[in-house]
Formats: sequence, C-alpha cells, structure tokens
Amino acid sequence: MKPSALKTSRRRFCALSAGTIAAGILGSSCQGFDDSLMVNSGRLIVRPHTSNKSASIGRTKLGLDRDPDRDAILQLPASQSNSPLPLMIMLHGAGQNAEDMFYYLGSSPNEAGVALLVPHSRESTWDAIGGNFGPDVLFLNHALERVFEIAEIDSTRLTIGGFSDGASYALSLGLINGDLFPRVVAFSAGFVVEGIPHGKPSIFISHGINDRILPIDACGRRIVADLKNRGYDITFREFTGGHEIPESVSKEALSWTVEDHS
Repeated sequence: MKPSALKTSRRRFCALSAGTIAAGILGSSCQGFDDSLMVNSGRLIVRPHTSNKSASIGRTKLGLDRDPDRDAILQLPASQSNSPLPLMIMLHGAGQNAEDMFYYLGSSPNEAGVALLVPHSRESTWDAIGGNFGPDVLFLNHALERVFEIAEIDSTRLTIGGFSDGASYALSLGLINGDLFPRVVAFSAGFVVEGIPHGKPSIFISHGINDRILPIDACGRRIVADLKNRGYDITFREFTGGHEIPESVSKEALSWTVEDHS
C-alpha cells in the first residue's frame, strides 16, 4: 500500500463513537455568524453559485497556501457536459496528503464524471481529530469558495468524503453540514466528532474486516449501527482486507455519489 501507515493510537477514538455521534438534536440553522463561530461549530457558510468556469480539465492547485504541498487541489473530469458537475471533497488520513488520495481513488472520479477537491489539513491531521474544530474548517470553506468561483458545480450533488482520520472528519462535518452535503462517504472511519446536525445526508461507509488500525467491530460497524438508529440512510460495504480502499469500493462509492437518492 503506497500511502504511509497510520498511527495505531487512532484506535482509542473508536470507543467514543457511540457517544460522540449523539450530537445535539435541538440545533437550529446558523446564519449571519462570523468566522470564529463557523470555526468553532464546524459549520460551513459557503454555498454554490454561478461561476465563470475558468478551471481547466485535470488538476489545478487553488493557491490558498504559500506552500504548494499544503494547498488544495481541484481535479475536473476529462469528460464534461454543459451541465453543472457533481463535486466530491476527499480528506486524507493522518500524515497523508492530497497525492495519496488521488492514488487511492485512481480513475474512479473521472469515470464517474465527478469533480474532486482534495484539501490538505493545516497540521498532520484534521483539527477536531485531537481537539476542537478550528483552522481546517476555515480553510475548507475558502477552498469551496474558490471552487464555486471557477467551476460550475451541482448543488444537489455535493459529497464530503475521506479515508481514516479524513473519514472520521468527513462524517463529522457531513452531519453538521448535511444541508450543504446531501451525501457523505467514509472509507474506514474511526469515530464521529460531536456537533449539531443539520439536514439528513445519505451516507456510504466502507470498512475492511481485517483492519488492524481501526477495527471494524469497534469502529465501522458501531458507527453504522448508531447512525441507523438515528434514522440516517446508510449504505455499508464490508470487504475482505485491511485499512485501505479497494478499487471496487472506490468505484462503487463514486458511482453512488452521482445516483439519485431522492
């Protein structure tokens, strides 16, 4: 497996899943708040809008960080119609980067006709993994603002996804921002960070039955059971393997993101 191995200390977060998924149910819509409140709550305020379509087919660094290795990258599919594109955000695991995510997904985004946004965490992993929501929320909001300026995106087909720590973070932000993301994809997630849920996204979860880093019983299966109990529409794929994203799973997940879930 090409991407770097993840720290086994992530296992300790699995035990939190049942409690942390129990996000506050009495939340109300968030409007008119400043960046600090957005950062603290995990809420994204950006929304899709008409763009001038200046982005080119293939990969484009968005120029949001002076260090190009810490930037966000947008990849547009080779085959495009005149219709707005579905967009998937893919969040990397601990100690990984954008290139690892392109390696994992391979040709699946292009084949599914999905635009792919891969941001880099501000530190070695996403802020709320070891603490609270913070600068990663603000950076992701800026990255989405830029994407909506340069590419025509279908607001009904926005997906946030990730692998490992990125999957945990995607689930967390996806539930908090379910009114922005109708779909959430989590490859080998460990837990969910507490937050006030908005909307009711459909969720695709995969997990290897031989995962030694985030064991499936304590993590994937437990998360799925808790989310189903809360009324979320879950597609769950267990596979023979470890802490990884098999090609067949990535292809299914990308196809799932463009399906009609109404």
